[in-house]
Amino acid sequence: MSDWRDTMEHLMRDRERALLGYAYVVCGDGTLAQDLVQDALVRTFARPRPGLGVAKAEAYVRRAITTTYIDGYRREQRWRRVQHLFRPTTEAIDPLAGVEASADVLEALDTLAPRERACVVLRFFDDLTVPDIAHQLGLAPGSVKRYLHDGLARLELVLGPLDDHEETDAVDVSARHGRDGE
Repeated sequence: MSDWRDTMEHLMRDRERALLGYAYVVCGDGTLAQDLVQDALVRTFARPRPGLGVAKAEAYVRRAITTTYIDGYRREQRWRRVQHLFRPTTEAIDPLAGVEASADVLEALDTLAPRERACVVLRFFDDLTVPDIAHQLGLAPGSVKRYLHDGLARLELVLGPLDDHEETDAVDVSARHGRDGE
């Protein structure tokens, strides 16, 4: 049965760059982004999913990218608490540095905790609603709201005041100062 192979081939042919860009926004590292996409593909296509179309397969892969990143972060944190070793980091030129977000935004996203980052990326890059994010990450909607609030507060510290498109249509305050022409 080559149904899943055709779906995966079509997905990678048409959406590989978008998936890599999404993974990069989630994790902030080009090499890790490539690994996340590979792991997500394995998770998505490791078991039979009859009738899985490309759009639904992409949704599965995106969710697997986010879940794999958070799981890896947790694993790394546990390891660091147990092992008191210094691992030198080497910085290489990142080929995906300009994908889907400016350098300032990517640096600001690096300051966020993994769940805050995942919630912010899902909300503002995937345009998901709070209930959708909660469902995708397996969290309560209140937790998602808190992660979004905390994440946006941290982003404002780094980037400056963020434009909130929902509040830009606020009522004109000058009209509230009395009717006497004050």
